[in-house]
Amino acid sequence: MTAFVVDPGQARRALAGLRETDEEVEEAYARAVWSVLAEPGDGSAGALIATHGAVEALRVATETQDAQFRAARARWLPRLQPEAIAAVLDAARRAGASLVVPGDDRWPTRLDDLGDHAPAALWRRGGDVASDRPAVALVGARASTAYGEGVAADLAAELSAAGVVVVSGAAYGIDGAAHRAALSTGGKTLAFLAGGVDRAYPRGHESLLSRIASEGAVWSETPCGAAPTKWRFLARNRLIAAIADAVVVVEAGWRSGSLNTAAHAASLGRALGAVPGPVTSAASAGCHRILREFGGVCVTSSADVLEMIGTHVQEPQNPTDRTDETTRVIDALSPRAARSTVEIARRSGLSVDEAGVLLGFAELEGRVRRDDDGLWTAARSRGER
Repeated sequence: MTAFVVDPGQARRALAGLRETDEEVEEAYARAVWSVLAEPGDGSAGALIATHGAVEALRVATETQDAQFRAARARWLPRLQPEAIAAVLDAARRAGASLVVPGDDRWPTRLDDLGDHAPAALWRRGGDVASDRPAVALVGARASTAYGEGVAADLAAELSAAGVVVVSGAAYGIDGAAHRAALSTGGKTLAFLAGGVDRAYPRGHESLLSRIASEGAVWSETPCGAAPTKWRFLARNRLIAAIADAVVVVEAGWRSGSLNTAAHAASLGRALGAVPGPVTSAASAGCHRILREFGGVCVTSSADVLEMIGTHVQEPQNPTDRTDETTRVIDALSPRAARSTVEIARRSGLSVDEAGVLLGFAELEGRVRRDDDGLWTAARSRGER
């Protein structure tokens, strides 16, 4: 096969609209190609890129007959099709995705701890989330219980309020509860997908993923158009563990995939915790296993998590003002007539954004209720009929 050579002009045209900088365009294009050729976590590709750089690694991979790369070349070369690579880049443009590579300002440098198994490139939908902010991964079962989802929501909301970025995988159950709670408090949340960022998975979380992309970021190392597979879910878990300062498993069965994330966290030296559950609950068996076999920290509150990452709770500058504003929001509600956030803002004399944040906190405290249409009512006391 003819050696694959990256032409600077071709690379610039191919990446039009996908990069925030024109620097190192050949290297960026080569890394985009590698994201198509190699499966997530391919150590052979990572070692080759680390040794030669992405551009030269492509030439070596397509030209060399070295037995060391024979098996790897058999995996890579069938995917080296110009039309397939062009289709990936076009799909990324249509999805509004961008290509992020090592050395970029927005590259999550914590992922470099994965060594040869770090991603060659990342695809991102969304804005910027300061990489110097602490990050905590909240993960757990898809088939979660009300207990697990409630704890996940409480942890995510309180951590977000303390300035922590909440990381998860956008799945049903614990992941979704964590993302939604972080968003409800105006916090930042990141979702790592096992398929392309242009494909909402699961489909039921399409609107949630849109919100995450709008207010945080959605990431994947698999190119646009790639389908999530069991292997890619497992490989994705290493990214969730690597980007976080701590991983907390909120609820997980004995063989849950969340234990895979926990194992990655342990191997990377990240702080690891688990939320205990009823000893009779199969949904918490994996958490108890982490506490017993992985030496995980027993997490019962956000204070436990903040202690794990060496961060203290950020107190409001004027807690009295916040209490008064919450009272204004509650006074604008009715226990019978459901009202929109806009109407509540008008009645309370607050902005829509301010009212939305305060309503989110009040919902977590059980003081207000939100229906399926997004309308709010005041929670009734036990004595009310």
